[in-house]
Amino acid sequence: MDGKQGPGVALEEVLGVAARVSDRSLATGMTAADSAVVIDWLRQLEDLKSAAAALQARLSVAFDLAQRREQVSAGMPADHLGAGVAAQIALARRESPAKGGRLLGLAKALVTEMPHTLAALETGQLNEWRASLLVRETACLSAADRAAVDEELAADTCTFDGAGDRALVAAARAAAYRRDPRTVTERAAHAEAERHVSLRPAPDTMCYLTALLPVAAGVAVHAALTRHADAARSAGDPRSRGQLMADTLVERTTGRAGGISGVEIQLVMTDRTLFQGDSEPAILPGYGVVPARWARALLKDGDTGTAAGPGDERAFTTWLRRLYTAPGTGELIGMDSRARLFPPGHRRFIQARDHTCRTPYCDAPIRHLDHIIPWHDGGPTSLGNGAGLCEACNHTKETPGWNAQPRPGPRHTLQLTTPTGHSYHSTAPPLPGMGPAHQPRRRSEEDRITADPPRPPLRSRKLRHRAKLLVGPRATRPAA
Repeated sequence: MDGKQGPGVALEEVLGVAARVSDRSLATGMTAADSAVVIDWLRQLEDLKSAAAALQARLSVAFDLAQRREQVSAGMPADHLGAGVAAQIALARRESPAKGGRLLGLAKALVTEMPHTLAALETGQLNEWRASLLVRETACLSAADRAAVDEELAADTCTFDGAGDRALVAAARAAAYRRDPRTVTERAAHAEAERHVSLRPAPDTMCYLTALLPVAAGVAVHAALTRHADAARSAGDPRSRGQLMADTLVERTTGRAGGISGVEIQLVMTDRTLFQGDSEPAILPGYGVVPARWARALLKDGDTGTAAGPGDERAFTTWLRRLYTAPGTGELIGMDSRARLFPPGHRRFIQARDHTCRTPYCDAPIRHLDHIIPWHDGGPTSLGNGAGLCEACNHTKETPGWNAQPRPGPRHTLQLTTPTGHSYHSTAPPLPGMGPAHQPRRRSEEDRITADPPRPPLRSRKLRHRAKLLVGPRATRPAA
């Protein structure tokens, strides 16, 4: 086969092949002929995914137009037309609102300005990611120039055959520059305004701190860190170059070798994990789940197992903030307020309960504390009527046609209804100690070996005295 068949697979055929492949006898007794058939099906399924992405693009543009017509009929101002459309597409595709906006932008570009790229997507010659690369690299062009570049890179010129991502991007950039060199140059100049710093979780209690910088500034920062690391290694520092560069970045940014400068991290953990060596993981807001032993080590002396250089001081003051949960469900328990704005205690409570934005599929940090039933509609300032949202989702929720209501559930639950009548439910994530069975986790064999020795129950006078000493007179960083 030439590998260019394009999509022509019925859903019934796909399900039939899936049933046969899942059969243990086929998986264990696959012949050479079976292997060839499997490869053919993998290719056809990939073509089917591309065709489905092209159809999603056409449907997204049609939905956007229909929603805009309805909003015009409802008297919405012109500068607000299209509000909430990307969020509805995101929910339907199980993506975050930010990703929904990018998908809608991609769909509009493909359907209205890049028909050749859309055709390549429909026939399986491009996948959705590579189509998005072409859209991104031509975003600065006018509609006419973009269409010309699209025609130049059309599939019949063999531009897409065997090309990787970098080759495809290079071809699109070259074609765009030939059409409008001034605009492409101005785009590079304006890109400097997009510089920013971001943080995202990494495995094993690590994180990625990323800076988008102008190339000259980025190269200068990297060169300075490299020179410092090389000098330190020449002086006998045992750390690797990478470790030295990372530690130097933290020290020069925070002003302290350990990187701790009086900020709150609000580590959430059970009393069993803190005092009795239990293996139930803790939660670090803004990061996620962390191992119990790592959390105890952080509270004990700031040592998390990372290499440290001379003068690295990680000690910090710890205090305890008790959170009470309902037996069985694990839902946080608290009281209400008569004020319109959530008081500080409620804010900490909701942030500890929700972790991230409560809109389904959105993992953005909480920026707004929202009344699920709006205050102007009689919604109380209570923990049950409060939810943590990112800024974009809070604005979307206020768009006409959207509705949110608290709903009963095992934990705090809300129902979000879109203008089309589709409903989505969001349940607060479980707190430490409240797994699926709502039972305390038993320590693993590794935990029994590596964890701190079991400690007496909390009713011990000696332990209570130790906890009081741990709290201290002045709090600079919470533990739980």
